[in-house]
Amino acid sequence: MVIKGKINKGEYFDSVTLMIVAQKLNGLDGVLDAAVVMNTEENRSILDASGLFIPEFRKAESSDLLICVKAKTDEDAKEALQHVDGILDSIRKEMSDTEDFLPKSLDTALKSMPDANLVLISIAGKYAEREAMKALKKGLHVMIFSDNVPLEDEIALKTYAHEKGLFVMGPDCGTAIINGIPLAFANVVKRGNVGIVAASGTGLQEISSILSDRGVGISQAIGTGGRDVKKEVGGIMFLQALDALDRDENTQVIVLASKPPAEVVVDKIVEKSKDIKKPIVAVFLGSDKKILTDTKIIPAHTLEQAALIAEKISKDENWHSVEDYLGKRKADLVDEKRIFNIIQNFSDKQKYIRGLFCGGTLCEEAQIILQDMVADVYNNITLDKEFVLKDPWKSKKNTLIDIGADEFTLGRPHPMIDYSLRNRRILQEVKDKNVAVILFDVVLGFGSNMYPAEELVPIIKGAQSQSTGKEIIFICSVTGTKEDPQDKKMVINELKKAGVFVFESNAAAAEYAGLIIQNISYKRAKEQSYGKK
Repeated sequence: MVIKGKINKGEYFDSVTLMIVAQKLNGLDGVLDAAVVMNTEENRSILDASGLFIPEFRKAESSDLLICVKAKTDEDAKEALQHVDGILDSIRKEMSDTEDFLPKSLDTALKSMPDANLVLISIAGKYAEREAMKALKKGLHVMIFSDNVPLEDEIALKTYAHEKGLFVMGPDCGTAIINGIPLAFANVVKRGNVGIVAASGTGLQEISSILSDRGVGISQAIGTGGRDVKKEVGGIMFLQALDALDRDENTQVIVLASKPPAEVVVDKIVEKSKDIKKPIVAVFLGSDKKILTDTKIIPAHTLEQAALIAEKISKDENWHSVEDYLGKRKADLVDEKRIFNIIQNFSDKQKYIRGLFCGGTLCEEAQIILQDMVADVYNNITLDKEFVLKDPWKSKKNTLIDIGADEFTLGRPHPMIDYSLRNRRILQEVKDKNVAVILFDVVLGFGSNMYPAEELVPIIKGAQSQSTGKEIIFICSVTGTKEDPQDKKMVINELKKAGVFVFESNAAAAEYAGLIIQNISYKRAKEQSYGKK
């Protein structure tokens, strides 16, 4: 095996272009792994963790492009590196030859579409505020897909927008469905009478997908960006969206979703809800259940539970029956014979989960579920600082990683598009002799990776072959609808054929992973007890 690389001085390409180049390199004969990234601190960490950082890269400038290839032979590596410039040139040519109109500015875009009333911004975060403010001053609503936008910029934009009666969704707003039009990462959902306000992108996708696949449609789904419900921003857009859904004639049920909002924001939501006659369901993941006591808001513990309650209300049925449904679902998961057969194949050392998530909210939901089932669940999110990993590149005991977090996405496509980083992490985790379960999510829909099964199945099979002498269990959830372009049924079938335990909700997948780890502990405890006797 040979690792070689080179530096292209002063060359800049966007992250999606670089992902395509890396995929083409990885498809060459003799290439085992390849990476093409801008020289950022985060990307150097990724290369280092993947074994692709070579000493020459220490001399690179921040404006340089880093290219690295791991190949079977020296000749394979040299040949692959020679291909890079040709691939980049062909992509440049394709972009310059396209007949599609690609406006270079907001003004030229508006000339071609003068009736537009919303601008979607997806550029480097430090430039997003300038473009967003331009749009607001032209009387346009804004959705900011970009992350890494300074907090003070977000507050200024939202304050200005609120004064003008406009929306700013984001920054780091991954999804929205406005008047039936999906924006950024969004699923093909039915139109209906449930409106969603979410400060969590994959939370919105999970809820809307579960509802749609159960025959309940979405009126509006408004993303606000995760920081909107923090104390500093004060829920400016979350509250404005709640007002909008109250006025919307097509919305009969309102669902609120976020990670824990600041106490002051919860107080504002509760106060506003007093004047809203429509039923409101809220899932504030990780929040104290008591915060909604004695309010008109119906609390839910998980995204799935929120969707199921909204479904019942939407259909004018008894929503209290959701508890019975989830209780039965959990009882069905506890198939002792099947779980016994699974853990029989583990070595004596296997006892931990490694969760690798594209969706931050899905990671957080799994954390909440698993921390009640197994001990020592570490993460790179901030639910409990005692269990935050010092180094997110190195797992510890039970670990859940949000690969969509800023430390992994600066200068790279989101992991819902580009699986390469997670794929490498899967292969890294299975080398740990203590790992029993790999838990992960697959998020379908517009904007997401179009070929999830084709990319994941070879990695899973490769991971199994690397974990010689022990069996690794793969468990995943699939967030998406039957109408999504990736063909949800096919994706599920292909993953099942590869031996993956597939669940249609993130909560169910996390519960099943927890049950397996619990049963390993019970089995070991019983064996130790018999041994002493």
